[in-house]
Amino acid sequence: MTHRVGIALVGLGAAALPHLRSLEDLSDRIDLRFAVTRQPHPDRIRPYTGLVQLVDSLDLALHDPLVQAVIVATPPSTHLAICQQCFAAGKHVLLEKPLEVNLARAAELVEMAQAFGLQLGVVLQHRFREAAIVLQKLLTDGRLGEVQAASVRVPWWRSQAYYDQPGRGTWERDGGGVLLTQAIHTLDLFRALVGVQSVKTAVVSQTRLHNMETEDHVSALLLLGNGAVGDLMATTAMYPGFPETIDIMGTLGSSRISGGDLQAHFFEGDSVIVTSQGGTGSGANMMDFSHAPHRDLLVDFIEAITDKRPPRVSGEDALKTHILIDELLRKGGVQTS
Repeated sequence: MTHRVGIALVGLGAAALPHLRSLEDLSDRIDLRFAVTRQPHPDRIRPYTGLVQLVDSLDLALHDPLVQAVIVATPPSTHLAICQQCFAAGKHVLLEKPLEVNLARAAELVEMAQAFGLQLGVVLQHRFREAAIVLQKLLTDGRLGEVQAASVRVPWWRSQAYYDQPGRGTWERDGGGVLLTQAIHTLDLFRALVGVQSVKTAVVSQTRLHNMETEDHVSALLLLGNGAVGDLMATTAMYPGFPETIDIMGTLGSSRISGGDLQAHFFEGDSVIVTSQGGTGSGANMMDFSHAPHRDLLVDFIEAITDKRPPRVSGEDALKTHILIDELLRKGGVQTS
């Protein structure tokens, strides 16, 4: 029998749901020993009560020698302190995005993992969607030719009731608005696919659709990894919410990712099509998406621990996306720290 990796889950908010579903799927490979929360959610945890011990103390989980890693699914402002506690106990960490509320704290967290010699993975699961994996291979194999331009759009919707929840869309708890909280997944995938050298110009704003502290709309002009032009639009004010898109124009063809779907068409006449199941979380139901990419990311993370290699989405790699978001905000006139 394959050795099961012992894991503790910290936080039982909405972000924990795809993790719980993934852990249930992977119960033959992962031993979920503890769920740590100060505010129990019995309805959320009830289907998994046979898998996990519910506790209110992280110390209790960290003192268990069978716990090798911790999934941290708590608000961004808590990440640095919780991760420091986990690393000091010799535990690897899989961290919900973003790394932290600002770039300085995010960099400190990454450096901390390096200093302890422990794995830090980040939950940017869009890279594990089939469409993303297929498109990455098409680009690597040169099927699209040389990238001439690329565009990323995140036309999502969140209601005012969402931002009325304590801490939502604030600098103190979330560290930002649409960029760091919602669009980060698509921006991370976009950066991984085509690279971003710099932000040439950005407009960061708050629409009249929301009363909130941080931004709900951003437009920007980018310089891609190879020097080609790119553009960006991200918002949570596009009712009722539409799938995020990434368009890439190459010298041999073009591609579009829309949510979890891919179309790639080549001048020679053939095409590659990938069709997904389920939603993307673009609208009022922010948890309307398949947990399969979370499951695949979790498999990669535990294999990184056993193989003693960095996870596909490491802390160092996720920090590059945070740097991009920080630059977008600064070019838009926002003081980020």
